[in-house]
Amino acid sequence: MPQELRFSTHLAEVADVPPALERRLQAAGLQTVQDVLLRTPRRYEDRRNCPQISELAEGEAATLQLHVYAAGWKYSHTRYFQASAGAAEHPEGPRILLRWFNMPYVAKLLATGMNISAYGKVRYYAGIPTMANPEFEVTDDEEAGQQLAEAALGNPVSHASSGPSETVHTARIVPIYRAVGGVLPRRYRELVWQLLSALPPDARPEGEYDIAPSYPWVLALRDLHFPESEEAARKARLRFSLRECFARQFCVAWRRRQARAEGGQVTATTDAYLHELLDSLPFSLTAAQQRSVQEIRADMAVPRPMNRLLQGDVGSGKTLVALCAMLLALESGKTAALMAPTQILAEQHYKNFRRLLAHTDVRLSLRTSDRAESDTEALPESCDTEPHLVVGTHALLYKKNRPVNLGLVVIDEQHKFGVAQRARLIDAGERPDVLVMTATPIPRTLTLTLYGDLDVSVLDELPAGRGRVLTVLRTPKALPKIVPFLQKELEAGRQVYIVAPLVEESEATDRASAIGALEAWQHRLPGVPMGLLHGRLSAEEKECVMQNFHANRSSVLVATTVVEVGVDVPNASVMIIHDADSFGLSQLHQLRGRIGRGQHAKSYCILLSDAKPGETGREKLDILCRTQNGFEIAEEDFRLRGPGDVLGTAQSGLGAVQFPDWISDMRLIHRANRDAERILNADPHLLRPEHAPLLALVQQQSGEGAIVS
Repeated sequence: MPQELRFSTHLAEVADVPPALERRLQAAGLQTVQDVLLRTPRRYEDRRNCPQISELAEGEAATLQLHVYAAGWKYSHTRYFQASAGAAEHPEGPRILLRWFNMPYVAKLLATGMNISAYGKVRYYAGIPTMANPEFEVTDDEEAGQQLAEAALGNPVSHASSGPSETVHTARIVPIYRAVGGVLPRRYRELVWQLLSALPPDARPEGEYDIAPSYPWVLALRDLHFPESEEAARKARLRFSLRECFARQFCVAWRRRQARAEGGQVTATTDAYLHELLDSLPFSLTAAQQRSVQEIRADMAVPRPMNRLLQGDVGSGKTLVALCAMLLALESGKTAALMAPTQILAEQHYKNFRRLLAHTDVRLSLRTSDRAESDTEALPESCDTEPHLVVGTHALLYKKNRPVNLGLVVIDEQHKFGVAQRARLIDAGERPDVLVMTATPIPRTLTLTLYGDLDVSVLDELPAGRGRVLTVLRTPKALPKIVPFLQKELEAGRQVYIVAPLVEESEATDRASAIGALEAWQHRLPGVPMGLLHGRLSAEEKECVMQNFHANRSSVLVATTVVEVGVDVPNASVMIIHDADSFGLSQLHQLRGRIGRGQHAKSYCILLSDAKPGETGREKLDILCRTQNGFEIAEEDFRLRGPGDVLGTAQSGLGAVQFPDWISDMRLIHRANRDAERILNADPHLLRPEHAPLLALVQQQSGEGAIVS
C-alpha cells in the first residue's frame, strides 16, 4: 500500500490489492480508490454486544473476545473445523465451540493460542454454547497471528510481540455490502478499511467542488463505512447525499439560466384556430385546462424557448391542452410535432386530432416506422416548409421524417423516451418551444429533481362526465362469484380488460400469464369473443387486436401492461388484474385509467391477489382501493418503493444514483438549489478559480446530454 493514496489512484497501482481482486472489481466498474469508497454499505450490523460466555442466551447474536485453547478438524456426518475458546484471563472458565463448515481456509488462519474476536448466533447443543460459521478476526498483531498459524502447520517460528489490533469485522458497527464482481462482502470490507487507513486525513477528490468543506472527505467516509454510532452514519450519508444532490441541481440551475438567456421564436401571435376548436367542442375546458393553456400561451408569446412540463392524472385532458398549443404554433406560421412512445398511441392522437379538426383547414401528418399518412393528397416531405401538425413516434427522429420549420415539440409520456432521443428532435428546429407531457403523477421532490429546469403546469381535476371507478380487492377464490358479474356486464353491452403480468407461463414464477389467462377465461365465458394483446405481437397484429376491441368486435381483451398506454375504449367498464401485487402502485393506477373513460356511471377494477395483510404488496393494493387521486398515489408509491426503485434512470436522465436518500428529501433539494443560485448569482459565467470544477461539471454534462431530465 503506498504511503499516500489519492482518490483518483487506480486500484492496479495499489500494492496491497492482488491482481485477481483488481480485475474482478474493474469488471464490475470499480477502477479507482474513489469508486470503491463511494460504494455504500447496504446496511449495518451492530456487533458491539460483547457478553461473557456464561451470559449467552439461545439465539442471541453476540461478539466474543476469545482465546483459542484448541483447534483442529472434526468429523461426524461431515468434516468441519472446530475451535474451543474461552476468556484469555480465565483458562479454567467456560468454553464455547466455534465450528466452520465448508470453509477449509479457516484452518490456515486459525491456530491454538490465538486471541480472536468472533461474531455469530449462539445455539446450545448438549448444554454447550456453539457458533456455526462465525465471523472472526485475529486480535493479536499481524506478526504474532501469522507465527501462531505457522506453528499450527508445524513450521518453525521466532518470538513474536503480542498486542491487540483494531477489529474490522467484529466488536463494532460493521458495514454489510452487496457482493460485487464475485468479491465477498468480507473481502470488500477489508479493502475499504485498507484504503481508508492509507488515505491522508485531508485527502479529497481532485477537481471537484466541495459543498461541505467543514466535514472532510476522509472523516466522512470513515463515518460512512465504519461509524461509531448510527447518528455518525446518518450524518455521513447526508453529507454525500448533499454532494450528489448539489451536482444534479447545479446542472439544472445552469441549464435553466442558459435556456432563459437564449433567444427563441415567438410561436403564439393570434388564436383564431384555438377559438375555432374550443367553440366546436360540446364541453368546456376545466379550470385547470384553461389555466394551463394560458400558462403555455404566455410562454410561447415571448422570444424565448418554452420548456414546460404538463403533468396530469389519467383522463385529465392533457392531449387537448397540447392540441391548443400546437394550433397556436401553427397559426404563427410554424410546424408543430407531437412524439408518442408507441405506434398505437401515435395513431390514436392522429385520429383524435383529425376528428377534432375536421371542420378546419389544418394539415395533419402521421409519421411512424410503419405508416406515413396525410390529410392532403401528397404527404409533406422534409423539404415542405408549409406549416402543419405532425404526429409520430421515434420515427420523427430520422432525417427523412424530421419536421422542418419546427416551432413546437410536444413529447407525450416523456419517461418512455431517453434524454438523447428527446434532444435529437428538439435540436431539429431553431430552438423550438418544448412541452413535455406525463400521465404519471410525479412526487414533488422528483418534479424538482427531474424537471427543475422546466416550468410546470398541473391538471389537478378531471373533466365532467368521467365515470366513477370502484376498485375492490379479491382473492382468486372469489372467481366463481366474479364470473356471473362479468356475464351481466357483457350482456349489458359493456367490455372487459383482463390483465396479467406475464406473456406466457414461466417455470421461474407462478405468476399469471396472458396466454394462460386467455385459455382460462375462454373456458369461464364460452362463446364470448376475446382478443389477446402483448408486446411480442407485431405492430400490425397489435393494431388489428385493438381495432377489434375498439369496434366491440371482441368483448374481452386479455393483455399484459401494453394496454397501460393504448387506445381509448369508452365502452370498457371492467378491468380484472391477475396477481395485482406484482405490479407497481403507479402502474396499477395507469392500468385502471383504461376504464371509466365513457359515460357509464360506474366502472369496476377488480384486483386479484393472495397478498396478506402486513405485506408490502397488500399495502399498495389497499391504497389503490382507497383513492383514485393519482398525485396521492404517486407519493405513496414513492414512500413504499423508495427513490432507487421508482426512477427509471435510463429514461429519467438521472443516471447512476449512489445516494438516493436526497431524492426524497425536500430540505436537501431546496438547500442545493439555494447554494446553486447563490453561486450563479455571484459568478454567472463561473470564471472564478474556485468555481472551475463547476464549470467543468456543466461542460461535461452538456457534452454527454444532461444528467437531469
